[in-house]
Amino acid sequence: MPLNEMLAIGMLVSFFVLLMAGLPVALTLALTGFVFGFLGFGEILFNLLPNRIFGVVTSYTLLAIPLFVFMGVMLEKSRLAEDLMEVVGLIAGSLSGGLGIGIILVGIVMGATTGIVGATVVTLGLLTLPTLLNRGYDKGLAAGVICASGTLGQIIPPSLILILLADILNESVGTLFAAALLPGLLLSGIYIAYILILGKFRPDMVPPVPQAERDAVSRRQLWAKLLRVALPPLGLVVAVLGSIIAGIAAPTEAASMGALGAILVTLIGGRFSFAMVGATARSTLVITAQMMFILICAQVFAIAFRGLGGEDLVKEMFAFVPGGINADIWFMLLIIFLLGFFIEWIEICYIAVPLFMPILQDGGANLVWVATLICVMLQTSFLTPPFGWSLFYLRSVAPPEVRTADMYRGVIPFVGMQVLATAIVFIFPILALGLPKAIGW
Repeated sequence: MPLNEMLAIGMLVSFFVLLMAGLPVALTLALTGFVFGFLGFGEILFNLLPNRIFGVVTSYTLLAIPLFVFMGVMLEKSRLAEDLMEVVGLIAGSLSGGLGIGIILVGIVMGATTGIVGATVVTLGLLTLPTLLNRGYDKGLAAGVICASGTLGQIIPPSLILILLADILNESVGTLFAAALLPGLLLSGIYIAYILILGKFRPDMVPPVPQAERDAVSRRQLWAKLLRVALPPLGLVVAVLGSIIAGIAAPTEAASMGALGAILVTLIGGRFSFAMVGATARSTLVITAQMMFILICAQVFAIAFRGLGGEDLVKEMFAFVPGGINADIWFMLLIIFLLGFFIEWIEICYIAVPLFMPILQDGGANLVWVATLICVMLQTSFLTPPFGWSLFYLRSVAPPEVRTADMYRGVIPFVGMQVLATAIVFIFPILALGLPKAIGW
């Protein structure tokens, strides 16, 4: 085996060893890239690095990230989920599993407005987990439905994963938003069907809200409050996503209007303050800076790995997979699923996905469809131990009686449902490609 290929393999091994040792991801990417790239080619390999970094930090597409993050953080601080959960939980409470379905519905709305997994999981955990436990819900199921609902923002547009994949694959953000909409709703529907089935056959795990509690508030009052708390954020979602998908505004332009709309929603809700704007701006700065630093360090890794012939190694690895392009896609999804146990979605997007793209392009795969499959499969990375971030977020706010083992047990069915949704989108590509074709993307 040539020396450079041995260095490429050593580079990957070193990356995972340093990651498991606890070194920050961004530093791991940069360190392994610089060391192994220098060993292979010396400093000449990195002559292209300034241009690559400049391309990242000046990308017009990536400008949408801080704007959507601002929109999400502002709506999260406006306690939107608290109002929605109170009303939806009571409306659906007469049904076995009604509270669980209410959490999923709130997760859809929060996903389409905030898109920030940590904020959504923590908010849902604080608001609903004690209530679910007090009403007799199974501990594992309660933890699982909160963690899974909190991750929906990573597939339901506007999703940061989709923005990054659009940049990596050189596809339109609006096209990927349109492609992911139905699969995101499909995954949500599978969650709801699972809760309904449990309500039918295991009502002891998902009991309804007591009648006395539901009678305390009239239906008319509930529906009136639902319209008051749900219409503004839903109108914001329709305006932002509708303008992108319809081609009226570019993603960055729509994101800027979404940020402004989030401020208006908090004003309508009577919760606006300049202190909130300042806190939102600080959170946006931190989140965006973390993401951009990882993206910059990923350029070092990518240049070194490509220069050492890593792409040729990947192609040779795929050559051993029988079954043509479909088998290649499933092999890629399997690798992404396994990587999700150990690293975050940003690293998977910028390290693993570019390695697979030449093979899929040569095989004639539709990259919009492939991006949607990747996005659905990446949902599992938030739930799979030992580094399932949704589990970490919920653990930080869960009461002591909910053990970590309960959480692991509870998320297993939802991981299975995420894989099932991936298989359905694979079997029926129209779910991802139908809406973009219908609107002429």
